[in-house]
Amino acid sequence: MQRYVSLTLCLILSSAVLDASNKEQERLENCGVVMQEVLDVPDNIPQELLEKAECVIVIPSMTKLALGIGGSYGRGAMVCRSGKTFTGPWGAPAMYSLDGGSFGLQLGAESTDVVLLVMNQRGVDALLGSKVKLGANASAAAGPKGRSLEASTDASLRAEILSYSRSRGLFAGVSLGGASLRPDNDASAEVYGRKITARSIVTGPLIDVPASGRHFVDVLEKNAPHNQSTKTSSR
Repeated sequence: MQRYVSLTLCLILSSAVLDASNKEQERLENCGVVMQEVLDVPDNIPQELLEKAECVIVIPSMTKLALGIGGSYGRGAMVCRSGKTFTGPWGAPAMYSLDGGSFGLQLGAESTDVVLLVMNQRGVDALLGSKVKLGANASAAAGPKGRSLEASTDASLRAEILSYSRSRGLFAGVSLGGASLRPDNDASAEVYGRKITARSIVTGPLIDVPASGRHFVDVLEKNAPHNQSTKTSSR
């Protein structure tokens, strides 16, 4: 009887672990789908900005918290260019979570896709630590959109992180001031099958891109294969 109970508990635990892993794999796959759909919009992220980004974060289907609590919460992934100065090919994804103000849900949608461009090394360094409050620990601004940067403000071009949202088919730059980003290392562990930190994924020895993250990385490789930033510092 005791052996039967132990076997049953093992099966239940194994099933729970598999379900968590599948959920994170699905979330990562959805990041690639969202990124492709955003780049297919005619008036999307300026090509020049995407080519200069060190990392790209996608938070698919960010949702409202319970009525009366306020704010929003979502989970997704970050992909960075490889190499000490972020000049190599796009690397493997690290899982991230975002929570904060009701920045992108004012259009009446229950969920919003969020895309963030990390524009310099200071922004990457901040995100590889613990929880980062945008606008405080890292400068953030609503990202400009369109084919050129002619209408961009100085504030947006100086920001470490540029942010966009898509709700009900509408795509626009959105302010994330007050929102917080943090590495979701538990989710990364589910994706890679072992304990691993965002810092290890981004700055450590190159690791294989999981199958669920292949689409996300391929979209970035196709649309911005080379880093066009002017490097003034090194890691």
